[in-house]
Amino acid sequence: MTSIGVRHIVSTQSNLSGGLKSRHLTMISIAGVIGGALFVGSGKAIYSAGAGAVLAYAIGGLLVLFVMRMLGEMAISNPDSGSFSTYAERAIGRWAGFTIGWLYWSFWTLLMGWEAYVAGKILNSWFPMIPIWGYMLFVIVSLTWVNFQNVKNYGEFEFWFALIKVIAIVLFLVVGSLAVMHLWPWGNQEVLHHNYIAEQGLMPNGFSAVVTALLGVMFAYMGAEIVTVAAAESENPTHEIRKASNSIVWRILLFYVGSMLITVLLIPHNNELLKDPTWGTYSVTLDILGIPYARQIVNFVVLTSVCSCFNSALYTCSRMMFSLSKRGDAPKSFAYTNIKSSPWVGVLVSVIFPLVAVVLTATDSMDMYDSLMCATGAVALYVYLVIALSQLRMRKKQESEGVKLDFKMWLFPWLTYLVIVSIIAALIVMLVEGTYFKEVTYTSGLAIVIIILGICAQKFNWGKEAHDRTSTKSN
Repeated sequence: MTSIGVRHIVSTQSNLSGGLKSRHLTMISIAGVIGGALFVGSGKAIYSAGAGAVLAYAIGGLLVLFVMRMLGEMAISNPDSGSFSTYAERAIGRWAGFTIGWLYWSFWTLLMGWEAYVAGKILNSWFPMIPIWGYMLFVIVSLTWVNFQNVKNYGEFEFWFALIKVIAIVLFLVVGSLAVMHLWPWGNQEVLHHNYIAEQGLMPNGFSAVVTALLGVMFAYMGAEIVTVAAAESENPTHEIRKASNSIVWRILLFYVGSMLITVLLIPHNNELLKDPTWGTYSVTLDILGIPYARQIVNFVVLTSVCSCFNSALYTCSRMMFSLSKRGDAPKSFAYTNIKSSPWVGVLVSVIFPLVAVVLTATDSMDMYDSLMCATGAVALYVYLVIALSQLRMRKKQESEGVKLDFKMWLFPWLTYLVIVSIIAALIVMLVEGTYFKEVTYTSGLAIVIIILGICAQKFNWGKEAHDRTSTKSN
């Protein structure tokens, strides 16, 4: 390869290009809310909380709505590829931006390993001639290539991935609604016409089960904030963030609360298949509705969903690395971009854990990945807590400086305080109750380690030159 060719592939420019269109951002904002957890993981929440799972998703959705409003307030006034990590640094301190940026990156890069594993299992069940790890490697390499290209390629993939998910959910809601109204002629009519809520109650396992289900719910909602990262590479970031923040209400109500409501109305919460990850909520419901090949159909949707999640996660990870690097909180090379304006070093670094998952799968040691994933179990709540704290401090600072905002958090500061208290209370309940003790403890341990590193970065001026340069530009 010639030296000219090398220069075109590995450029050291450090700028991202704005190639995302409005339709891309619309679908990215939708896709961010719809993950594989909706189709598979939600069954566990229904099994444990019964009809109360609808309440858990509604509470979680309300929390996400408030958080997105707060994030939208900050992002509209200053769009940035580092999003909440950048705002945390400006509002709280360098250590906070460092901590939340690396914690968020850890969550998504570890989750990518599981997304690749799920995709590999589905493909292997259809075409068993290739092992699971082989399909995993194919998915990782393919989507890494996508993220090496111009950002509009990522936008196109997400557009079509999201469209498949949206169509699937809308069809589920239509068919399920017909069954609830006793207008669906197929399936197990005895099961479909049974009033399980009246028989089992709204909260068969008590309100504590609803609270503990909240961690799984927040895990499912994680990703709604990706649009604020992607918007920084769009033609009109302010407009796109405003639109995404305003539309999240109907997306949560329709996709999550609507799906859960139909499910608890049609099937008993103690159906053993609900907690079986090879089935999932949609598969169980569609099977009872008499839909032929229900599992295969849902598996196809799940496959597109996990590939979409992997694609978005890799995009987000690389942009977070780019932002951290530009601020001196990650190695300088992580901000290097290629001729397509993709932060290629950040992309490569972010696929390390997915590749580790490939090796563990090939050696039948994937169970070891569980411990790693436990360390990210409560990341969503920590990220949302930092967003709330950042908005609280930044808004007060802006008001003291007389800055006029045309997109604001409602009932400030009382709703912001309510969100902060609610998140802390939820974490304490989950810790004391014990169901998610491991996830909360491991995540807290990881957060403490990163906080210590962030404090050291601030105290000993690691990357001081880059940090000072970025701070000067932002001011």
